[in-house]
Amino acid sequence: MDVLFSQLFAGLSLGSVLLLAALGLALTFGQMGVINMAHGEFMMAGAYTAYVVQRVFDDAGLSLLVSLPLGFLVGGLMGLLLEISLISRMYRRPLDTLLVTWGVALVLQQLARDIFGAPNVGVAAPTWLSGPVTVLGLTMPISRLFIIALAGVSVTALALVLKLTPLGRRIRAVVQNRDLAETSGISTKATDRLTFFIGSGVAGVAGVALTLLGQVGPTLGQGYIVDAFLVVVAGGIGQIKGTVIAALSLGIMQSFFQYSTTASVAKVLIFVAVVAFLQVRPQGLVSVRTRSLA
Repeated sequence: MDVLFSQLFAGLSLGSVLLLAALGLALTFGQMGVINMAHGEFMMAGAYTAYVVQRVFDDAGLSLLVSLPLGFLVGGLMGLLLEISLISRMYRRPLDTLLVTWGVALVLQQLARDIFGAPNVGVAAPTWLSGPVTVLGLTMPISRLFIIALAGVSVTALALVLKLTPLGRRIRAVVQNRDLAETSGISTKATDRLTFFIGSGVAGVAGVALTLLGQVGPTLGQGYIVDAFLVVVAGGIGQIKGTVIAALSLGIMQSFFQYSTTASVAKVLIFVAVVAFLQVRPQGLVSVRTRSLA
């Protein structure tokens, strides 16, 4: 029983990391059909933001609290710049966006090497996030609990924005029917840019969270981009609820696979499971309900 709860917690922890990585991608990929391979580099930028902030503030706790909104801003501005300069010229051309953003990802990785150097750098965790806590006999790292809580806050905030604000209503309208939204007076260009800013900003927050798990390097985001796309596709493109369910489910599955096999085999089994699931339900876990004339 202890092993079961331990693996469940490990799966929830891994799922929360995948959720933070995929949450912004669910917006940009879901709304605009943009295959943004540079999304992982926005996470890397958020992680390096935390590193720079910690060099300014001696207090690790204060630097983390400053890094979270600043990482959102840095990631969001990078995404906005990418959308204005390149993505806006390639709507409805997903393969072109894949190639272009892959090139942008390589450029950003090299830029990080030139600025920060090739060796990875570390970001110290605050003292209030160090050490474990024991609940009902289960020992859980406080840093992992913080990431789970951060993922929950991020999902809740994004859901409230999409449901209660005028921007959220515009985003949902564009996701469901871009042409009809345009004819209704909604500026899809402005909505796309705000959406890309928010989605990329969430990637920056994910990068800050990843500094609690290990060192920061130029290729940090490459380890999460494929898993993030798997989560978005399996959950249902553009569906936040599906993204949450898929991220936590894949995290728990991978945790149990790793327990009985190895990390590499677990990755393969997860990929096979997602492919098999999409054969049965290609629209993903959650899909938009629409009316159509037969």
